[in-house]
Amino acid sequence: MKLLVTGGAGFIGSNFVRQVLAKHPQYSILNLDKLTYSGNLHTLQDVMADPRHTFVRGDICDRRKVQEVLSAGVEAIVHFAAESHVDRSILDSAAFVKTNVLGTQCLLDAARAAGVRRFVLVSTDEVYGSAAPGEKFTEESRLAPNSPYAASKAGADLVARAYFRTYRFPVIITRCTNNYGPYQYPEKFLPLIITRALRGESIPVYGDGQQVRDWIYVTDHCAALDTILHQGREGEIYNLGAGNEWANVEIARRILQLLGKPESLLTYVQDRPGHDRRYALESKKVQRELGWVPETTIEAGLQQMVDWYLANGDWIRRVAARGYRAYYRRQYDRRDATLAGILKSEGRK
Repeated sequence: MKLLVTGGAGFIGSNFVRQVLAKHPQYSILNLDKLTYSGNLHTLQDVMADPRHTFVRGDICDRRKVQEVLSAGVEAIVHFAAESHVDRSILDSAAFVKTNVLGTQCLLDAARAAGVRRFVLVSTDEVYGSAAPGEKFTEESRLAPNSPYAASKAGADLVARAYFRTYRFPVIITRCTNNYGPYQYPEKFLPLIITRALRGESIPVYGDGQQVRDWIYVTDHCAALDTILHQGREGEIYNLGAGNEWANVEIARRILQLLGKPESLLTYVQDRPGHDRRYALESKKVQRELGWVPETTIEAGLQQMVDWYLANGDWIRRVAARGYRAYYRRQYDRRDATLAGILKSEGRK
């Protein structure tokens, strides 16, 4: 299979790329990423030399670039590319609507024209809004997003659903809970705790810290996506949860304990606007139909994540360094802007 992964230089996308290359040695991957602040090639350093993986810098909103990439004979797409940080969406929602809604629509149009046989849209549990105590959202629950980010993802979901209903285009939508693990950008909550704690800096906790999230280790999520890509039913939605519901402050305390750092580093700050109190998904559908279940316990996952960040300080420094993205953009700007030029310059067919 020739697979297009959008957003494959980001956190979940890069882990998925790595997992597919390891599990499916006969597959080739085109990795399309804009290289925004949270996407970087250092995250892909261990696979950049793999002849089965070709990186292409480009924007999913660029119709010509997307058509160019799909002309290489792409058979399936796993679509991660998105603006994803809630706080940033509150400050400025324009980029979120453009990338998450219009970018997805652009990609769907081009994929339909190119005859792509499978399109997996990676979405989020945040489209359902906040869950009441004891409530779990199913795939039939109504959409009630409470942040500009969540609203933009819900918009993408609805566009994708419409393409299946109107054109019978083979779309599958997945909605997953909070991911954590290696290569997660340091602005996200768990890596923020780790990096600030290691420097002895205060760790901001919104409100009373009792917002509850279901935490899933990123490789479990990637395994679910691989299963859905190959076995999922077209036109369906699959919720992906791990059953690891923990309050934000409790997760922070667990990480501090693993690092041997004091809880006094926790600093309670004003809650952000529209902050959802709890997310919780019912994942029986994917378990029943496809046999996927998460394998990583919260204890094992947190330890693995902490160990990874302790061992990869160079990665943290590089992704946080000013000029890092600009450097790589300059490198690719010097090369032929067409996909054919990129493939030729790397000696690939």
